[in-house]
Amino acid sequence: MLRNLALVFVGAGLGGVGRYLLTVAVQTTFVPRTGSNFPFATLVVNVTGCLLIGVLGGALIRAGRDADRPLTLFLLVGILGGYTTFSSFGRETFVLIEERQLGLAALYVAGSNTLGVLAVYVGSMLAPRAA
Repeated sequence: MLRNLALVFVGAGLGGVGRYLLTVAVQTTFVPRTGSNFPFATLVVNVTGCLLIGVLGGALIRAGRDADRPLTLFLLVGILGGYTTFSSFGRETFVLIEERQLGLAALYVAGSNTLGVLAVYVGSMLAPRAA
């Protein structure tokens, strides 16, 4: 049990650092250019996280390692759990609604969900190449 907790802990730390670095990159690239308060960074993180879980999860299954609990805990629960966030998604959607930007809120919800599911699908199709 302690080993599993350590794997998730270390993985989540690495995933959180990756999320932070990508967020900074997106915010310094897109936000100044658009002048928008649209949450581009969280959208990019959630979609790339869905893509990665599709690739890694699919690769583990195809390699017959889906039962490899330590690797699954480290990669999927730890790294990707620390990297993606749906809590930010909920809060940012709420803020857009609160600011009466209902169109942007709807676009954000639809885009996050549609692109996320599509990214998991594409990732699972790419998994045989990653294995």
